[in-house]
Amino acid sequence: MSKRLAWPSWMPVDPYIVAILATVLTAALLPARGDAADVASWVSNAAVGLLFFLYGARLSTREALTGLAHWRLHTVVLVCTFVVFPLLGLAGRALVPHVLTPDLYNGFLFLTLVPSTIQSSIAFTSIARGNVPAAICAGSFSSLAGIVLTPVLAALLLGKNGAGFSADAVLDIVLQLLVPFVAGQLLRRWVGPFIQRNRRVLGLVDRGSILLVVYTAFSEGMVQGVWHRVTVARLLLLLAVEAVLLAAMLTLTWYGSRRLGFDRADRIAIQFAGSKKSLASGLPMASVLFGAQASLAALPLMLFHQMQLMVCAWIAKRRSRDPEAVEEARAAPGEASPAGTAARTASSPAR
Repeated sequence: MSKRLAWPSWMPVDPYIVAILATVLTAALLPARGDAADVASWVSNAAVGLLFFLYGARLSTREALTGLAHWRLHTVVLVCTFVVFPLLGLAGRALVPHVLTPDLYNGFLFLTLVPSTIQSSIAFTSIARGNVPAAICAGSFSSLAGIVLTPVLAALLLGKNGAGFSADAVLDIVLQLLVPFVAGQLLRRWVGPFIQRNRRVLGLVDRGSILLVVYTAFSEGMVQGVWHRVTVARLLLLLAVEAVLLAAMLTLTWYGSRRLGFDRADRIAIQFAGSKKSLASGLPMASVLFGAQASLAALPLMLFHQMQLMVCAWIAKRRSRDPEAVEEARAAPGEASPAGTAARTASSPAR
């Protein structure tokens, strides 16, 4: 077998984030204008629709229904994602204008409305020796619920801040994300086997569609001149605020789930699925809901995404060395390792 080039293990930055930053730089130097911008926007929307169609075709309805048996865990994750996170986002309104500008706050509040991740939740839960099947279902349910809840919450909470939300914007989200997803579910019987045989296809569409969205959004931002509103000092303050937000959610999900009586494996799944936000779901929504302001609105989500990957990777490795986890691993030496399970399940990049 030919050797594949691997990202250096000492490098703390997700290589996909490097690709996104390169795309941002390309948009800054060579933004799409005029007819080229229209073509880029159309291709980006088509790629996102294809992405959610493939998600729908990949998700097993039987697995989703089976996962409903662990309804308490999924309810906790959904509450953390769509209730606790938004409440903390609303509390951040007190930071305007001295810490966050109104534009950055809109993006900060928007990131708290985005659904949880799927792949990275599975991977980190696996490394920490947690309940991987629960993480799979929790991430899937959150992503599906977010297709409806995120635009609705955005319309309710951000509409007053001049972000330009309307019923048409919510309808655009439904048509671009939910309709292709449902179509994928309906055609899963025929499309599903192809995806199982060609897992890299979903990964390529996943990465490519997000890069297209980033390029389109940041190109429009450059043409409109929105980046003149952000300073380095404001970005550093934004990072500090997001670090506090992530720390609060990691602490709440871990100790709160213990108070609710969940065992260690379930608490790990709750912590990783309930504390993270999906870049793949959030960026397409931001491009539809914010229009020319999408680049600024997406910036807090992009920064938070990289931060959550770095912090959760460290936590997962630490959890895997817990005496309880080591004892469980030794007690079941014949079982497939959680890492192997995650590797078979997560075929796309961490989202």
